Amino acid sequence: MSIRKLYAGVRLREMRTRLGLTQKAFAAKLGISLPYLNQMENNRRPVSTGVVLALAQEFGLDVTELSSGDSERIVSDMREALADPVFADITPPLADLRLTASNAPALARAFLELHRAYRQSHERLASLDEILGREDRSPGLSPWEEVRDFFHYCNNYIDAVDRAAEQFSRRLRLGGRAGIATVADHLKKLGVTTYVRDHVPLRRFDRETRILVIDAGAAPATQLFQMVHQCALLEQADLLEATLDLARFQSDEARAICKIGLANYFAGAALLPYGQFLDAARETRHDLERLSDMFGASIEQVAHRLSTLQRPGAKGIPFFFVRVDQAGTITKRHSATRLQFARFGGACPLWNVHQAFETPGRFLRQLAETPDGVRYFCLARDVSKPGGSFRAPMRRFAIGLGCEVIHAGELVYADDLDTGNAQAYQPIGISCRICERENCHQRSVPPLERAIRVDHDQRDVLPYDIG
Repeated sequence: MSIRKLYAGVRLREMRTRLGLTQKAFAAKLGISLPYLNQMENNRRPVSTGVVLALAQEFGLDVTELSSGDSERIVSDMREALADPVFADITPPLADLRLTASNAPALARAFLELHRAYRQSHERLASLDEILGREDRSPGLSPWEEVRDFFHYCNNYIDAVDRAAEQFSRRLRLGGRAGIATVADHLKKLGVTTYVRDHVPLRRFDRETRILVIDAGAAPATQLFQMVHQCALLEQADLLEATLDLARFQSDEARAICKIGLANYFAGAALLPYGQFLDAARETRHDLERLSDMFGASIEQVAHRLSTLQRPGAKGIPFFFVRVDQAGTITKRHSATRLQFARFGGACPLWNVHQAFETPGRFLRQLAETPDGVRYFCLARDVSKPGGSFRAPMRRFAIGLGCEVIHAGELVYADDLDTGNAQAYQPIGISCRICERENCHQRSVPPLERAIRVDHDQRDVLPYDIG
């Protein structure tokens, strides 16, 4: 982990509080002066190399907890919010945003929630017919967005649920192409009879008869996933409810949606148990197809699971994961890297995930660079979800998985790429409205933080120049 200019006062203070130490006692154990610790906790000085080493040696702490992942997410979200035209005359410098995200993350999140409430209210007013038909709904953060943010700021890793799923997997010996019969037998012990039938919903459970019906048209990996999802709802109800209590959702709808998300998380973590899957990922050099075959999971399930391997003390490569539909709308997103996805609208059109629809069944590789100069290795592929019959609609998505190029050597997909060639990197952004690149031929709208100049006597790729 890079520790150069590492400002992590909030996390340092949280660690000390968790250990139950005063500033004086904490400073003594770290071998530093009390004023020096105070300055670090208040972000007036960066955390030094000596302090990082002392934290690891004295307390056995995972020093990666000091990384600025959450701060980078908040900064990215605040930049996008401040690009809204309502803030046209307010452009705080990036340094101020970083200071706010680091020193006052709760205040920053409150600002983001306020902006989301404003956007929702504005959109509802723009669609008066919808508002008149839904007077029971108050403007504010939608349940779906609230749940999305919960997982976003948990770094898409829920420790208690992940560990419970790993124990469940060990008990049933699920890791490595577990059969549907194994989980069906377990459900039978819970008093549930499982049937696989045609022309039914993906999963349907009757609480009175204790009958679980799974769609025969779904892929075997999906059938198994849905059965383990049902196990989570039946066996892990107390754990799921306790996690939901900690989340403090604003609405019953958000809580209900998140319960589905937590059960899905449990199912993915049970079928791809943390330790076993992490070892296999390293052994295969993150070959998605081999991992899919080893664990009997879909390519999407494997890619998603790779992005959740953020257990303290046993972290995998920090990946980003995203799924988009054919319209370019992001339907799933997570990033353990510095790259953060747009909260509104689609992803950058120059990103290879959009090209995956043109080459079904193939992995597309891309070396990309964001405006902040960070370079990434990106992998994309289309994923089709057949409906199970001739007339059933097919759902098509594309998934993207990537990491900072420093980790590319650990991926089999990057073996023959010239990662040292600066010309090999495609310039990509987050979204057009907050991207500052001036000469992008795919720009859809001007950056809201920059002025534009219009020359009626000249036209280039864009009908304006960015000032």
